[in-house]
Amino acid sequence: MNEKESEYIEDLESALSKFLKPLEDIKYHVLIKAVHDYKVIPIDLEDEKDGKLIGDLSQISKISTKSAYEEGIFRSRPNEVGNDMENYVKNAFKEIGLRAETPKREDGKKQATGYPDFYFVDRYQRPNYLEVKTYNKENIDTSQRSFYMSPPKSNKSKITTDARHLVVSFEIKRETRDGERCYYPVAWKIINPYNMPIKVKHEFNASNRDLYREEAILEQGSLEQK
Repeated sequence: MNEKESEYIEDLESALSKFLKPLEDIKYHVLIKAVHDYKVIPIDLEDEKDGKLIGDLSQISKISTKSAYEEGIFRSRPNEVGNDMENYVKNAFKEIGLRAETPKREDGKKQATGYPDFYFVDRYQRPNYLEVKTYNKENIDTSQRSFYMSPPKSNKSKITTDARHLVVSFEIKRETRDGERCYYPVAWKIINPYNMPIKVKHEFNASNRDLYREEAILEQGSLEQK
């Protein structure tokens, strides 16, 4: 390898090292515009329409909390509770005369998985996206990851218009009811993610086909082997 090739490799390694370092403190609204090419419309609590929007979400949160508390959510794992809360929220929308829908992707197909959970138009026919979360009061101030979003594949973004983005999160507790593990909400928060700081971490991965290549296997055996 000559000096010029060696210098090129060093420069390439240096560039890759910088590129692969985690990015921090990217504002949520900047990330959405960069990834999905749509704007996050700021919430203005001095605006009468935005005030009504938050008022409706407050009512939806109260109804959801009361219903889920009374019925209880019987799950074996706490990370499954969020899915049940989505159903309570969806029903609460209907109760106050609004409709929360599964977002449509750019290709026109509805997709329940991934961010965000719901799309809805408010009483002024304005578009909004809503994410439903749950939290434990004991770890709300920790570094535990609570929000994540993967870049969509081509033509499959669930964000397809400029809109307001909101998060409703429910504080969940656990008790035993009728001998079963029961989760239930006791409080809620409506969150504006507009300026939420986002971290971006790169990930390396390989498939089974990549890992178990015949030429990479150094030795192998089994219980049946003599």
